Amino acid sequence: MPVRIMQPGHLSLTNGLATTSSVTVPRRLGRVWSRLLSYPTHVTGNPSLQCNSDAESFGEHKDDTIDISKLTEVKQKLKLVGINCDDSCIPGRYAHLLCPKCKGGGQSLERSLSVHIIQDGDFAMWRCFRVDCGWAGRAFAGGTNIRKVMSSRQVAEKSLGLEPLGGKLIAYLGERMISEGTLQRNSVMQRLHDQAIAFPYWHNGVLVGCKYRSMERKFRQEKGTEKWLYGLDDINEAAEVIIVEGEIDKLSVEEAGFQNCVSVPSGAPPKVSNRELPPQEKDTGYQYLWNCKEHLDKVSRIILATDADTPGHALAEELARRLGKDRCWRVRWPKKDEFSYFKDANEV
Repeated sequence: MPVRIMQPGHLSLTNGLATTSSVTVPRRLGRVWSRLLSYPTHVTGNPSLQCNSDAESFGEHKDDTIDISKLTEVKQKLKLVGINCDDSCIPGRYAHLLCPKCKGGGQSLERSLSVHIIQDGDFAMWRCFRVDCGWAGRAFAGGTNIRKVMSSRQVAEKSLGLEPLGGKLIAYLGERMISEGTLQRNSVMQRLHDQAIAFPYWHNGVLVGCKYRSMERKFRQEKGTEKWLYGLDDINEAAEVIIVEGEIDKLSVEEAGFQNCVSVPSGAPPKVSNRELPPQEKDTGYQYLWNCKEHLDKVSRIILATDADTPGHALAEELARRLGKDRCWRVRWPKKDEFSYFKDANEV
């Protein structure tokens, strides 16, 4: 039987109602994980990237959230790159069209291009799911500069030179308490030429990027690909999401019994910015949030489990500014000894 830990009631600024939250913790987690999840810090503030508070968590949003002028502009920009939106291109839904790059595979006329216009009409994303094409990109409303239309290249396990993890890396990750089952479920591999750990990034079952980690803790991301949250497909149906600072932390949280966890792709900033939030198309350091906006809009509570250091605190603050502070909670990692705290999920 799981242990249910009730959180103290908090005041929601969006509707003025006091609510009570809870976290379900598997009994096998033991004392440390139960402690860290029983002491989140709830912060309040103005929402930014969250959904309309009047909409249902997994239902359709109200039509009055659509900005018609932005929607028209986004469709015009899609047309400039050859994407002609038909009546199926409804904001908030996925449409399947003929790809202008591969022409639907020639005579097959396969509608392989998935086009998704964000609910409020701010921007659109597209990707061709034909193996020999993979054309992808996004277009933003705002301004007249056509360079706001960007594309990313197709990636595949074979083209990246990936192979199954060898015994050395399995043993290394095992020492960090990551089981082979978790590695397999997340398709963790290694790069053929240097045996770096490879963390594939998936979106709707399609490989969209990859990040590498050497034994010397050097990181590199595959060039020419869009940035997404790692583990994105694990939160498709989640009402509550945990966000961590690294791929191994995401795997660690899964080992503790929580699959509704994602990791940021690019670490933490050195400090909190004192500037106002930039518009979406210029928010380059956090573009992965905007790419995943449709997934995050559905979430009612976000648990920020970033590292217990200055950059980790800065990352949590920057994420909360964009996600809406009224639905964000912080994990306070437990004390390691009299003088220090655990740093992150994997160390816990």
